[in-house]
Amino acid sequence: MDHRSIAVAFVLVALTVGGACSSTTTECSVGADCASGVCESNGKCAPLSTTNHDGGVTVQSDAQVQEAQAGDAPEQETGTGDEGGICTPNHDGTITRDEVPMIAGLHANFVIAENVTVDSAGTMNPDGSRSWDLSGMLSGDHTVVTTTDAPQGQWFSPKFTTATYTTKLSDTSTLLGIFQATGQSLLLQGVVSPTGGTQQTEVSYMPAAETLGLPMSMGSSWSSTSTITGTDTGVQVLYTEKYASTVDAHGTLEVPYGTFDVLRVQTTLTRTVGAVVTVTQSLAFIAECFGPVATLTSQSNETQTEFTNAAEAQRLSP
Repeated sequence: MDHRSIAVAFVLVALTVGGACSSTTTECSVGADCASGVCESNGKCAPLSTTNHDGGVTVQSDAQVQEAQAGDAPEQETGTGDEGGICTPNHDGTITRDEVPMIAGLHANFVIAENVTVDSAGTMNPDGSRSWDLSGMLSGDHTVVTTTDAPQGQWFSPKFTTATYTTKLSDTSTLLGIFQATGQSLLLQGVVSPTGGTQQTEVSYMPAAETLGLPMSMGSSWSSTSTITGTDTGVQVLYTEKYASTVDAHGTLEVPYGTFDVLRVQTTLTRTVGAVVTVTQSLAFIAECFGPVATLTSQSNETQTEFTNAAEAQRLSP
């Protein structure tokens, strides 16, 4: 089973309320493209008002938006939060639960490349922060619309009744991660194939793997060890996975969409299947109100937490 991106595919950016845009002519692809902060499901910007749109997202007035965009926060860094309303980055060095969107019905454009050379270390600044530039083209870059989808009514939903959303775990696999959002964590409950049948994949994590801990700031860490059981392409499996994550760097990151203040989450995923141990490193760059704006996943059995050979590189794109 290809789980190489499980450690980084845990949450999407706070983008569009209501899913992927359906119109061929769009005004926006993310909420931050709009003065109101809301890109509706038809690719049009929601009007500025105080009424609710798309399931209760409160849209701010012109004065509120202008006030929120004043100061150091780039205009494009205003998105929508989980509970409705506008999330405006305050650049305080701490990312709280309210500043990470973890709901079904969001989408984002990412440029993705596989098996490429990257600079994960960036440039060290005198104040201890770093500057990363992942805005350039990489070999094999292609744009993918990434979504968070509701688990209800899916073939696997009776087994995951507390799930919040599902999303693809890797561009090179069709497998879906099943996630539960809580007040302090984002938990990976299981991995499934898009359809059921004799060759289905349906594995459960016990306990659920903690892929994100909140609030987070420099030095924050979390870990979990899960026993995984179920079927992988129709074959019974039993193995363990340990996630160990640390916020190990902070600074500014440039991606095709723009420049963000970020915290970097370094995760080591150790999978043990019988006597075979596989270690994968991942780096997720988290921005207030957007969640991950870039993720880098290493090749299998990478020993260094700073790596240059990425199995997959994802960067937020317009």
